This record gives sequence, C-alpha cells and structure tokens, in this order.
Amino acid sequence: MALCLVQSTLAERVAYKSAAYPTFADWKSACAELPANRVLLRQAATTKLETALPDFEEVSNALLAAFELFKSGSMESAANWVGVKPKVTEFFNTNRAYFLKPPISFQPFAQKLQVPAGSEVIFHGDFHGDIHSFITMLGSLNQTGTLDGFRLAKPNSYMVFLGDYTDRGNYGIEVLYTLLRLKLANPEQVFMARGNHEDVQMISNYGFLAECQKKYATNFKPAMIGRLYDFFPVVIYAGSGTDFIQCNHGGMEPGYLPGALLDAKPVVAYQLLGQVTGGSFLAKHTDLLETADAARRAFLKSTIRDYTPLTPMSPLINGFMWNDFTLFSSEPGLGYMQGRGFVYGMAGTRIVLDASAGAKASVRGVFRAHQHSSAVNPMMRRLIAGNGLFRHWQEHDSQAKANATTAVLHRECKLEHSAVRSLKDGSVWTFNVAPDSYYGRGNTYKFDTYGVLRTGDVFTDWKLRVVNQVVPILKPLPAGQ
Repeated sequence: MALCLVQSTLAERVAYKSAAYPTFADWKSACAELPANRVLLRQAATTKLETALPDFEEVSNALLAAFELFKSGSMESAANWVGVKPKVTEFFNTNRAYFLKPPISFQPFAQKLQVPAGSEVIFHGDFHGDIHSFITMLGSLNQTGTLDGFRLAKPNSYMVFLGDYTDRGNYGIEVLYTLLRLKLANPEQVFMARGNHEDVQMISNYGFLAECQKKYATNFKPAMIGRLYDFFPVVIYAGSGTDFIQCNHGGMEPGYLPGALLDAKPVVAYQLLGQVTGGSFLAKHTDLLETADAARRAFLKSTIRDYTPLTPMSPLINGFMWNDFTLFSSEPGLGYMQGRGFVYGMAGTRIVLDASAGAKASVRGVFRAHQHSSAVNPMMRRLIAGNGLFRHWQEHDSQAKANATTAVLHRECKLEHSAVRSLKDGSVWTFNVAPDSYYGRGNTYKFDTYGVLRTGDVFTDWKLRVVNQVVPILKPLPAGQ
C-alpha cells in the first residue's frame, strides 16, 4: 500500500495530461482507425504513413513528463542506488547524451523490483511497432479490472515489458507513446527493459527513424527518443522475498552479477553495470568454458573479456540486450552465433544463475523475448505450439524433432501449452513477438500473448498464466496474410 501511495503522489506531481487523448478509450478509438501493419507490408516503402499522433508535440510532452518522472522518482534517491548514483549533470541531464557532442558516458544499469507475495506481474515480449496488439492487451486488462484506463487498479499489480518496442513495424511511435502513458500513470509499477532495438544505431537501420521522419519531417526530435532509452534498465530482477526472475530482452551477461543489488533493502533499487567483467568471470568459473562448444572454445576464451561499455554494441554487445539461448538440453552450455551474439545452453545458464545469487537472494530463472524469426524455424514452431510462450530445454523435446509440427510437439514432445504453468528452477522462458508484424505474417499466427506471474510465499508456489488474444484487426485477413 505504501508503494501505491508514493506512486499516486508522484503521478500527481508530474501532472501529465493529454488534451488530445485524455482517456484510454480516446486513445483506443484513434488507434483502431489505423490500418494493420500486415496491410502496409504489401505497399511501397514510399507510402505515406497514417498515425494517431499527427503532431509530435503530443509525444514530446509525454517524453518531457517522463524525463521529470525519472529525475524525481525512485531513481532520484541515492539510497536506491547500490554503489554510485549516476551524476545529475550527466545521466539525469537529458540535454546531453553519449551519442551527442560533447559526449557523456554510456551508463547501462540494472534494476530490482521486489513485490509482496501474492502480487501479479504482467509480462509482454516484443511489439516491433504493433500498436493493435498492444491496445488489445490493454483493453482485455481493462475488462478484467486489472486496469482502469491506463492506471493499474488491482493492488500489488505490476507490468514489465521486455524490449524491442519499435522498428520493423509502422506504429513504433504509437507503441512508445502508450508505454509512456502507462509509466506516467503508474510510476513505480510499470517498467520497460531495454532491448537491442532501444539503440540509436538500430533505429537508424531498421525503420523507426524512417517512420518518424515520414510522420513528422523536421519536427521529429530523435535525440529525445535516444535519451528515453537510457532510462530503461538493461535487466530487471523481479521477485518476491528472496527469489527473483531475471527479466531482460536478450540473454545472460556474466560480466555483471546482481547479488548486492538483490540483497539491498529498497524494494525498487538500481545499480550501474560499470565495467563488464565477463573475462574475469570466465577465468574464475572455468566450468563454463568446459560446457562450451568444443569447436568454439578458443574463440570464446579470446572474445569474452572485461570491458567498459561505450555504446550498447561497443566494444562488445551487451548480453542482456543481445544474447540467445539454445533450445535443446543436449546442446552445448555456451556457443556463438554470428550476427546475434553468445548462445547459452542449459548448463552454462545454470552456472551464471548460481553465480548471480546474493547472500540471501537467488535468481531462479529468466523471462525474455528477442529470439524470433520472420521465417518458420524450430524456435518459432515452439513459440506457436506453446501458445506464445516457450520454456527452453523441455524434458521430452529433442533436436531430432527440431522441425516437428505443432501436433507432434504436443503429442510426442509433450511441449507445454497449458494456460497455467509452474516455474522450474533454472528455466528460461521466451515470449513471442506481437502478431501484426512481419514475424506474424511469415509464421501465419494471429494471436498475441502476455503472461501474468503470480508470486507466492515460496518459489514453488509461483504460477504463470498465459493469456492469448486474437487481435481484431487481423481477423478478416486471409490465412497467411
């Protein structure tokens, strides 16, 4: 209750109000008029883009309010930072950035979210500019009473989004604006992890910058978006009591260990990653290299090293934002895939999770997104067969069934696809990408997925409810479109 009171006071202090869309119903109606991404995928790249936000000032006002929120909320207090709090003149100065001149340091950080037993934490994977799935999700949460408009109405309810909000879809600005509305209405209950596309370099190459230039021409202020991303943690450790789930977009990052953060007293706490010490971890935990792909060991030993991050992708990629996981328990504990990053198997993941523990706290598993393809492949087959959520290394699955049909995955591999699932210690769960996208089009699925984690007094009591919804705008489309 105390956290809710703080949130209410903070939301009132920021005092954000939208003249164009004062209510969620207003915003929902505006978004309903937009054509599906799948329709736009069939049109020329020069086609003018429709938008529910024709004036960038509406977005700019929400961004400015969010910046004030980050500067005055839980991030503002040095007591909530483990170790050094970022400099007010740099990290909290939104007129400066690591990608502007004169540059400031790039400062990725981790966050802890400790909730009471019996809480509900709602998770969603990649949106990639799919506003229709996002609005459908929020509409269903309004129908069940979890949300009242943009405001979380149920006590001890939270939302965690797992990155990749824009790019490869035409409504990235609508998705970001919706996230901001949720954050501003629920300052200490809604959190956004930073995905690999929350990067100024990525949005220049994969569509979001082009989208906004089409919609706003010279009125668009890309530096404001880039600075927004700097306030998204690269990893969120969400949990109850002494048990936590690592929630991030990509994979493992043994160069940062969260023990001190998890043991800290504040229920919402932060820690700068600082120097990423993957090389030191590998030297200390030689068993990780022993689990690795034998053909890759020399490469892995020379590539995984200590470094100070300069950008999300230099001098090495950030593992929380980029890395992947194997699908089958028989695969190596550590490998590498060109163009994507390091790939962790069951044994390697277990080693890093065990090393992530604090004096009292434990990291029990990983919730993430990221590992999607627009073409049908073994991962996408399992995400669809699992009703939008896949637990890696399932006991009856195997490489021999890598390209099995949904029917075979259910019948022979006993792939989990129930509405309510128990959590297993050491497990990794991947959430599917929203369907009104070239991922959904390429894999012919039309349902969106979000998960509702209910914590208990002990980890073995935690349950994950999987919610599927057909996005209304996709219903009339022919199969495969």
